[in-house]
Amino acid sequence: MTQGGAARRTVLGAAVLAAGTGITGLAAGSAAAAADDGYGSGDGRGNGDGGYRDLPHPTVIGHRGASGYRPEHTIGSYQLALDLGADVIEQDLVPTRDGHLVCRHENEIGGTTDVAEHPEFASRRTTKSVDGVAVTGWFTEDFTLAELKTLRAKERIPAVRQRNTLYDGQWAVPTFEEVLRWADREGKRRGRRVWLHVETKHPSYFRGLGLGLEEPLAKLLRRYGRDGRSAALFLQSFEPSSIQRLSRLVSAPRVVLLSAAGTRPWDFELAGDPRTVADLVKPEGLKWIAGFAQGIGPTMDLILPRDAAGKLGAPTTLVADAHARGLLLHPYTARNENSFLPAEYRKGTDPTAYGDAFGAFRTYFEQGIDGIFTDNPDTGLLAAEAFRPGRRPVNR
Repeated sequence: MTQGGAARRTVLGAAVLAAGTGITGLAAGSAAAAADDGYGSGDGRGNGDGGYRDLPHPTVIGHRGASGYRPEHTIGSYQLALDLGADVIEQDLVPTRDGHLVCRHENEIGGTTDVAEHPEFASRRTTKSVDGVAVTGWFTEDFTLAELKTLRAKERIPAVRQRNTLYDGQWAVPTFEEVLRWADREGKRRGRRVWLHVETKHPSYFRGLGLGLEEPLAKLLRRYGRDGRSAALFLQSFEPSSIQRLSRLVSAPRVVLLSAAGTRPWDFELAGDPRTVADLVKPEGLKWIAGFAQGIGPTMDLILPRDAAGKLGAPTTLVADAHARGLLLHPYTARNENSFLPAEYRKGTDPTAYGDAFGAFRTYFEQGIDGIFTDNPDTGLLAAEAFRPGRRPVNR
C-alpha cells in the first residue's frame, strides 16, 4: 500500500466494510525470522533511515487499533486500523500473573472481556488500589496467560458504540509478542514496516508487585528487532520514570504522555516530586523531558483548552514550546462521536451520533501538531491529507 493521497482515498472508501473481521489466530515463527523484518537488517531499519521523522506528517495513530469500529486492543481492531491506512497502531501493555505482556487498556478486564460470564473465575473479583484509585473487578495480574486466553474480548463502551458489540467474542486478548509477529507478517506482505505505539500501563504499580514491565518489554523488542533508534515503534508512558528506565534498556523513540494540567504522574506521587503536568509543559519541564524522550503525548486540552461549555478556547504555546526543544507532539484522542467532540463541532443532541469530526481534525492539525491518536483512522487520514507535503497548516 502506498502512502500517497489518491491510493489512500481508494483504500479508505472500502476498508471499513471489508476488513478486520476474519483474523482468529497467529502463525508462530522463529524469533530469528521475526527479527529479520524483510527490509534489511534485523535492527529495525528499513526504507531510508527508517526513523520516525520519515513518517507522514501529521501522523495518524490508530488508538487501540480502530476502536471506533471494533472492540479495542484486539487483532481485529489492529488489522482494521492497518487496512484503513493508519500510519501507526497503538498497544497498551499490562502483565499476567506469570509475567506475559498482554494488550489491554487497563489491568481491570471486567469491561473489556467476558470474564464475568465465567463462573470459574467468580471468586477472583476483588477491589484493589491502582495508582491510588479503588477499582473493583478482575485483574490481569491474577490470571495466568493460559487462563486469560479462555476469555473473549468485547466492546468497552457499548452505550456509545452499540454496533461494535456485533464483534463481541470474536477475538481473544492478544499478547504483545503475538502483535509483534502479526506486525512483522503484515509488514512483509505489504512491503513496508508496520509502526507500533506501545504504552506501559501503571508501571510503578506493577513493579511493586514484582511484575515490572520495562525489562520484559525490552527483551521482546530486542528479540524482534525493534529496539534501535530507527525502530518502527514508539514507547510511551504516563510515568516519566518508566520512559527513563526504557531509555537505558533500548534506543527506540520514546514519548512521555501528559494528562490534565493539575494532575501528577503516579511515580511523582510515590517519589514525593511536587511537580504537576502544568510544570512539565512549561519550558523547563519540556527541557527536562527532552533529556530522555523524543516527544510528548499531551491530552488535546493542553493545546486547545475547553471552557465550561465544552467549546475550544485560545491555543496555548505548548506546540511551539515543545518544538523549540526538539520534541514532537502526539496528542490524544480524536473521535467522531458527539460525546467526545468540542461543543462547536457537535451535531444534534444524540451523544452517540457523529458530529463534524472533520472540522475538529482540521482545527487540531492547524495547531502544527506532529500526529494524533484517533479511534477513527479513516476520518483522521482524510483530514490529514490537506496538511501533508505540498500543503501547510494555516499557522505554519
